Amino acid sequence: MTIANADADIVRGFGAEWSKFDQQGLSEAEAERIFHQYFAIFPWQKISRQSVGFDLGCGTGRWAGLVAPRVAHLSCIDPSEALEVARRRLHLLANCSFHRADVDAIPLDDASQDFGYSLGVLHHVPDTAAGIRRCVEKLKPGAPFLIYLYYSFDNRPGWYRAVWRASELLRSFVSRRPFWLRSLLAELLAVTVYWPLARFANLSERCGVPVDNFPLSAYRRRSFYTMRNDALDRFGTALEKRFSRAEIQDMLLDCGLEQIQFGESLPFWSAVGYRKF
Repeated sequence: MTIANADADIVRGFGAEWSKFDQQGLSEAEAERIFHQYFAIFPWQKISRQSVGFDLGCGTGRWAGLVAPRVAHLSCIDPSEALEVARRRLHLLANCSFHRADVDAIPLDDASQDFGYSLGVLHHVPDTAAGIRRCVEKLKPGAPFLIYLYYSFDNRPGWYRAVWRASELLRSFVSRRPFWLRSLLAELLAVTVYWPLARFANLSERCGVPVDNFPLSAYRRRSFYTMRNDALDRFGTALEKRFSRAEIQDMLLDCGLEQIQFGESLPFWSAVGYRKF
């Protein structure tokens, strides 16, 4: 398979990651909570049982499994081996199709889709703006596109950004190890960093302390399974880009979207826009 706007090593890594974390260990209740966080700003009122859309970078199909029952057809697209995990997980949903393709080769007609989304994917490709543009081309005029891109901590204090910069040194080391080793190191990080900080944030919140700026406070009500998965996702991926809210807005506008709306709570930054007429 020819991969254009994608890094072949990153694609292989995600295939291995999602084969390990196939989401079978994630409870339905937690999956629903995380889903509603990502889709909080999605305009469901514009989507019906007659709508067709796509999930770009579907991974294991964890979001597709919750979107597909609401629509007529959902195209699940991913360049990695994770697509086979999605195919197995969603085999009972007859309205899903599966396409192993990268963002430069989306196998859908231009201006054919009623909606699309790509969550946590396009910050891992060499040219994020080009990837967004390819997605927008597949939308009908006026159709919504939901995206989640890693944020550059532009709404956090300076010390928070300094902590992140320090963690980048660790990611640089971990992400370049063989998968078995980075997987092991990520497990250690989940045990020694994610779990203690998340539980401390949870306890602090119960005591009435504001925890929005606590590192990893977003995990205070999440399972250890999710922490393990996200530790590997965060520290095991060599190509990672981060964007400010203003940068994302400019990219979305330049790529043919309008009426941009951002989520005002975690995860940052999620945004939705509509293809221009």
